[in-house]
Amino acid sequence: MTFKLGLTGSIGMGKSTTAQMFAEAGCAVWDADAAVHRLYAKGGVAVAAIEAQFPDAVTDGAVDRTALRALISEDPTVLKALEQIVHPLVREDRETFAANQDSEIVVFDIPLLFETGAEKEMDAVACVTVSPELQEKRVLQRGTMTKDQFLAIRAKQMPNDEKCARSDFVITTETLEDARRQVHDVIEQIRGKLSDA
Repeated sequence: MTFKLGLTGSIGMGKSTTAQMFAEAGCAVWDADAAVHRLYAKGGVAVAAIEAQFPDAVTDGAVDRTALRALISEDPTVLKALEQIVHPLVREDRETFAANQDSEIVVFDIPLLFETGAEKEMDAVACVTVSPELQEKRVLQRGTMTKDQFLAIRAKQMPNDEKCARSDFVITTETLEDARRQVHDVIEQIRGKLSDA
């Protein structure tokens, strides 16, 4: 039996680092963002469907994310139409990955886990979290967005408290050592459930 663990968390919470810790501990890890990159790349499964609806968003046989973001900001309905194309393809990618794993624990790194309803397909969910102050500091330190852009993204995401409340495990990523200890604790608890099953 393979245990499916959904891993989620808002921007700047340390989710990618935590996913890496699960991988280092021997879990198979599927990354939703990486799947989207594959779908958007030259020869990617989503390219033709996106080009058919949004010709301006495709350049040289690949989806141009900058052009796509511009279209979304001009017209809010673009995002809904895009999600209808991309979400089923992402789910298919996830299911193919899961079917080809022999690891006892497969971790699905999905930023919009609850927003897309993917938690229904998981055996449990782990949410990464830090204080709002540390979250903001981390994101702004990356130098990739302004404070206003960060606040706009955070406002669109499901509130952190709600994500944590709906999760089976909460991993605080204030320090790397502490996060790693909690990751190992989650793995041990899951292995306990698997041996009881």
